[in-house]
Amino acid sequence: MTGVKTAADAIVVRLPAILVDLFPGSRRSVEMRASSVREMVDELERLWPGMRDRICDSTPAIRRHINVFIDGNKASLETPVPPGADVFVLTAISGG
Repeated sequence: MTGVKTAADAIVVRLPAILVDLFPGSRRSVEMRASSVREMVDELERLWPGMRDRICDSTPAIRRHINVFIDGNKASLETPVPPGADVFVLTAISGG
């Protein structure tokens, strides 16, 4: 069955509470299909307009204070996302 997507193709995107709190109806864990971080961000934007601006800057790149990890490895917008991957979007913690 070439070209048919299955549940196994889905990735799981885990969002930080601080980001979810800004978008009513959003969730901490979202299943979706995306083959790159850029496609994942596009899908988050489709689901919750304005989320791209919270994750990416205008260059576009992932904002300095945001990190994206795919199965534990730091990623950029161009990073491929394999089917079944666990993707974490994390905010940097700072303080003194």
